[in-house]
Amino acid sequence: MEPSNMEHNHDNRHEQPTSLRNLLLAVAVNGGIVAFELVFGLLIGSTALISDAVHNLSDIASMLMTYGAEKVSVRPANKGKTYGYRKIEFVSAFIHSIVLSVVIAFVFWAALLRLAAPPEIPGQEMLWVAVVAFVGNGVATLLLQKVSTRSFNMISAWLHSFQDALFSFAVIIGALLIIFFGWSLVDPLLSMGICLFVACEIYRIVRHSINSLLDAVPPGIDFLRVKEDLLAIPGVAEVNDLHVWETGTGCRLLSAHFVSGGDSPDHESIIRTAQNMLFKI
Repeated sequence: MEPSNMEHNHDNRHEQPTSLRNLLLAVAVNGGIVAFELVFGLLIGSTALISDAVHNLSDIASMLMTYGAEKVSVRPANKGKTYGYRKIEFVSAFIHSIVLSVVIAFVFWAALLRLAAPPEIPGQEMLWVAVVAFVGNGVATLLLQKVSTRSFNMISAWLHSFQDALFSFAVIIGALLIIFFGWSLVDPLLSMGICLFVACEIYRIVRHSINSLLDAVPPGIDFLRVKEDLLAIPGVAEVNDLHVWETGTGCRLLSAHFVSGGDSPDHESIIRTAQNMLFKI
């Protein structure tokens, strides 16, 4: 039997106008938060506020990159790009993860230096700035949550915004500790904690991006189980050259070479059974 290609694709391109509009609104909200936190962080000398502002700034860059990738990803396939441009989302996610890694490395180093001589931080001002940032990040997160299932890019953008809300909440807790207990060390420690948390998320995104660019088996799919299920189809004697990969979020593909058994197997029935089975994965 000739090799056959089977594609599992949930097309959600009709959601793009809404997703891009929400993405741009989230960019605008984050822009206001960055300006607010950066100005007050410099005025009161809080590395926690500055690190949160820098992280928000890097998120704006990643969101704008996400916007561009979303626009490019819906371009139709052509003779040069027979699978289209959907994999651009993984390239985009990889690039802005590397940029974010450089940013948090500088912030972590600055916070580490402050551990030796932590400055006095006015807790009241730090608290109110963090509350405003928390509200703004919460609004941006809700905007992106509505469209976060569209693509890996949008999931990444939503995750970063959700992290921003968590970090602002952490700064609120830190400000309260400074107000009530005078713990000045909490400011640089918060900065370092934020950086370490982001680094873990960056690793996850980079690993997923690289695996997808290398056409690895998508997460959640058991390669050996798929092969066993294909071999269990009546009339199939062998399954060779089995490959499973993804060209974009919700766009998974499989190719395989079936060797049929018997004298006159029903090839069309075999393929229909295989397709019905794969669409349920």
